[in-house]
Amino acid sequence: MTEELLDERARAADWFRELRDRIVTAFEAIEDSHTSGPGAAAAPGRFEVTETTRRSDDGSDAGGGLMSVMRGGRVFEKVGVNVSEVYGTLGDRAQAAMAARKGIPGMADDPRFWASGISLVAHMQNPHVPAVHMNTRMFWTPHAWWFGGGSDLNPCIEYAEDTAHFHATQQEHLDPHGADHYPRLKAWADEYFYIPHRHRARGVGGIFMDDHNTGDWQADFALTRDIGQAFLPAYLPLVEKRGVQDWTEADREAQLVHRGLYAEYNLVYDRGTKFGLETGHDANAVLMSLPPLAKWI
Repeated sequence: MTEELLDERARAADWFRELRDRIVTAFEAIEDSHTSGPGAAAAPGRFEVTETTRRSDDGSDAGGGLMSVMRGGRVFEKVGVNVSEVYGTLGDRAQAAMAARKGIPGMADDPRFWASGISLVAHMQNPHVPAVHMNTRMFWTPHAWWFGGGSDLNPCIEYAEDTAHFHATQQEHLDPHGADHYPRLKAWADEYFYIPHRHRARGVGGIFMDDHNTGDWQADFALTRDIGQAFLPAYLPLVEKRGVQDWTEADREAQLVHRGLYAEYNLVYDRGTKFGLETGHDANAVLMSLPPLAKWI
């Protein structure tokens, strides 16, 4: 492995950890600043940080990461911000899960891999505040590498101006990389976060990409960083604006039923969930995205 490749992988892993630190700090600051409106009387939430591990089939160390989860805060009912850096060889089932994408050149002959990324899911106390998901990642094999990820908004009570702000911020961060990126990644998110058995999307969309490799690692990494950079300015204003609104029992009921869509999607369709479980990563970290409470009718 060349020094250049090692440096690229280290830079990517360092960025995902830096972004994790920024988000954790910002979310705890929101908890501290929420001093009026519903939930303000509760103690501000704090993240519990746990190291996660991945074991290879022979039991040897194969990387890991940090699972940071806040439960029962003033604003966040449950939010997880995970980072990981894992490596090893892909077994048959993991290869099958990856091949469901479009196949990885040379995998059958050399199944080594390395992957690093950040994954975030927030489920909120106030039904007026939308749930949100964000992840970015880099994946490497001896014959290929690519970036992936994005973010999408999942309100149970939709406000058109919130949806517009979320999408406009994504576009603002993508346009410097080419005017075609936002419409293409928005369409990809609309397709990817669709729930076929419900005949509907799980939220109001966002942006998503996978298999992103133009051959220019620097440019692709810059695009991936800006997808991550867009998250806080796209989401925090919505939390601050909606978090002080009163809600009713009917609002809470709608929130719990909407969360059922999120759980169904992540357990049935999400590729990241399937890959994490098939490659032996910490199951609690992989399933961190599930809401603390949900209902089905």
